[in-house]
Amino acid sequence: MSKYIALPDSVTPPLPDSRSAGPVNRSEISSVTIRVRSAGNVEDLEKRAYEQSALPPSERTYLSREELAKAYGAASDDLQKVEEYAQKHNLVVVHRSSSERAIVLKGTLGDLLNAFPTEVKMFHHASGTYQARVADVSVPDELQGIVTGVFGFDTRPKHRAPHHSKMLAASAGPGGTNGVSPTEFAKRYNFPKEVNGKKLDGTGQTIAIIELGGGFRASDLSVYFKEIGVKQPAVSFVSVDHVGNSPAGDPNSDDGEVMLDIEVAGAVAPGAKIVVYFAPNRGNKGFIDAISAAVHDTERNPDVISISWGLGEDFVDQQSMNAFHEIFAAAANAGITICAATGDHGVADAPTWDGKIHVDHPASDPLVTACGGSQADNGHDVVWNEGGGWTTGGGISQMFTVPPYQAGITQPAVLGGGKPGRGVPDIAMSATNYFVRVDSSEGASGGTSAVAPLMSALVVLLNQGAGKNVGFLNPLMYSNPGAFHDVTKGTNAIAPNVPGYTAGPGWDACTGLGTPDGKAMLKLLTPAHAVARAGRS
Repeated sequence: MSKYIALPDSVTPPLPDSRSAGPVNRSEISSVTIRVRSAGNVEDLEKRAYEQSALPPSERTYLSREELAKAYGAASDDLQKVEEYAQKHNLVVVHRSSSERAIVLKGTLGDLLNAFPTEVKMFHHASGTYQARVADVSVPDELQGIVTGVFGFDTRPKHRAPHHSKMLAASAGPGGTNGVSPTEFAKRYNFPKEVNGKKLDGTGQTIAIIELGGGFRASDLSVYFKEIGVKQPAVSFVSVDHVGNSPAGDPNSDDGEVMLDIEVAGAVAPGAKIVVYFAPNRGNKGFIDAISAAVHDTERNPDVISISWGLGEDFVDQQSMNAFHEIFAAAANAGITICAATGDHGVADAPTWDGKIHVDHPASDPLVTACGGSQADNGHDVVWNEGGGWTTGGGISQMFTVPPYQAGITQPAVLGGGKPGRGVPDIAMSATNYFVRVDSSEGASGGTSAVAPLMSALVVLLNQGAGKNVGFLNPLMYSNPGAFHDVTKGTNAIAPNVPGYTAGPGWDACTGLGTPDGKAMLKLLTPAHAVARAGRS
């Protein structure tokens, strides 16, 4: 008979203002993802990411996805041990991947809990009823040291709803209250259109978009791109954990997020392929599985991953944090850039404030480019804050220490008390007035949800122009602040008497380094610039 050992740091408190909803249904069919140890030293991936990022992109040596799988994937014996253990508990293997170091098990919730004991309860919340793990999860002694995480018992949803103005069932196109084409923001931030006579439109690149629900309609995309006068990009999707492209038919549903992401990225980089990875919005399981699937996808080979979903980092258990971070480290080594939105409700990081200061994850991960929001004011960008609690996320992480590339910035005092940490965001761009079409309705949308795909589109233009992926972009950006326009006005306080951070000269916790100058960033990647840097070193 097995003895069980608790996995440390695998529990987080329920969401604020949650109410107990009684016991779980142990006969319900459910699934968990088991992550196992790497065959190599996974800590080397982060070290290597920083070493490579110190080099000009033209001199970097990225690992292929096949090389990543061979050196840092799971040992077959480890996966086999998990599978054999699962079969003893009436569990079915529905997915097994050495490269992702993951195995997905399906069965009744009762059988899953017998196999990996923990305490799970149901809770009511404004965002919906969810299941939460209120104790550390345990693994049998024969899998101790092999299993690094068990995901799926906690089903709290991630936040992300784009901020819409009134959506009208019409085809009036961009302009007026409908907002403007995303191409106007590409012009505003000087995105490069050509280099050495070569047109830059993302050709040869692939943008992965992570979605936790909703869907898109090809008919809407066809109308949208005709209305903005841009060639329609190739859009496809991947089903993760049995969740596919499922449009609800309501522009105020998750469809709004999906269409915003596709339309912004596709408008600015129509030559790039867009692949949407759909996963369930149930805790960290679907989120981790979707990002991992994109990073390790040897068929579609994404070059950049856009993420417009998240949750306050203090509601993400350390076990999950580690899993995300390891996946982001793998991405950096493969030359994949991760762009994530910082949230749309300031330091509240949720539509209702619980009185505590929060920083959004995964934007707070140091291997991610955190994308905050700005807005136009008399021709200049200021912090995006339009009232009603809608304002850019930002702050100082209490889960991640100050990364090397931020060692030279001056951080503000941590609101609510706390220690210096990874500062969020890294960059900002307009979070308002994007023309979108969702479920046959049109109008203006925004939020930092629009900035992540906009930044992702810039990255593929830079990749195409440089002839090589920029990959882990943050160290290059912080060592070249001149490629950004400083944003010095505004605050992300959600109300006059509520704490918030304030913009000012240099990096700040509202808009980061400021808004990017796309052409200036491309110059950083040219051989002439690389030689100049080498000469100064």
